Amino acid sequence: MSAEKTTLEVIAPTVEEAIQKGLNELNLSEEAVDVEVLDPGTRGLFGLGSRQARVRLTVRSEPEKVMESSLRQTSALFEEEQVALDARDGIPQEDILSTARQTVMELLEKMKIKAQVTATIKPAEEKDDEDTVLVNIEGDDLSILIGRRAETLSALQYITSLIVGKRLNRWIPLMIDVQGYRARRERQLRVLARRMAEQAIHTGRRQVLEPMPANERRVIHLELRDHPQVATESIGEDPNRKVTIFLKK
Repeated sequence: MSAEKTTLEVIAPTVEEAIQKGLNELNLSEEAVDVEVLDPGTRGLFGLGSRQARVRLTVRSEPEKVMESSLRQTSALFEEEQVALDARDGIPQEDILSTARQTVMELLEKMKIKAQVTATIKPAEEKDDEDTVLVNIEGDDLSILIGRRAETLSALQYITSLIVGKRLNRWIPLMIDVQGYRARRERQLRVLARRMAEQAIHTGRRQVLEPMPANERRVIHLELRDHPQVATESIGEDPNRKVTIFLKK
């Protein structure tokens, strides 16, 4: 399933400018590429010690575009058919895990993707949260299941949640990961949060991060919620909602 992909690294004063510069060079829209922020850059203090932002643009293959489009269409169909779910307790854990695993396997089979699927229980991190069913997908070159800003992965997770919920007649908190992508991404986000917090302290200026899905914004908020000098908030509208980091008053 792998094929060599076109990539382009771009340097510009800001992340947004670097992305736009790369899109102009490739003559593509943002939907046609995956964007990786290699370095968010820094403005420095009074213009000293500034560093430009650096991003990598990877041209998405046609199958990836078709995959995401198909998942979105399927998601819309299931959303229309969704019914109210009973909060029914007492379902054996083995049945929940088996249903989640089987559902993902069926979806992958329809997408003609060969992979190994496991399902486990992920204990809640917060006191008021519920345990989550974690479905992990392993295999060769599964980047097609992640997509730009993990949009394909989020769509697959959403569809799976709807199907599992209807089959068990109960809403089940569920997360899908592909080859440890979410764990790696969470580590990257925590490092980014701390780095941008230091930049906010150093410059005294509000720092605005790139648009992120809700689960990724939550990681930033949790990482900095007990920080003594900075606070966070989300601004904008989905899918372009962003986290901002600013000094506490």
